[in-house]
Amino acid sequence: MDDVTILQPAGILDSTQASTFRQDVSDRVRDGAKHILIDFQDVTFMDSSGLGALVLALKTARSAKVKMSICAINDQVKMLFELTSMDRVFELHESREAFADSLGK
Repeated sequence: MDDVTILQPAGILDSTQASTFRQDVSDRVRDGAKHILIDFQDVTFMDSSGLGALVLALKTARSAKVKMSICAINDQVKMLFELTSMDRVFELHESREAFADSLGK
């Protein structure tokens, strides 16, 4: 996982945090990240603003040919992903360990 940049947002990912989150991803892309893992372990809640920030972050990453994955989402975030079909758009993993295992394949 040497070439993986990990971002770990915390708390509530909503409109107040969305622009900071998007900027964090943009900064990592600009700094030359090859693969960004967003670890949701410490995110307690995400609303549509947070989801929108994730989608924009994914577009930023993809336009720079950077892979982006997400791990450790809680049940509320998982439900939001499923209701919006974003679980088919994002590469989701149960944990950092599961993500690391997927790299070995």
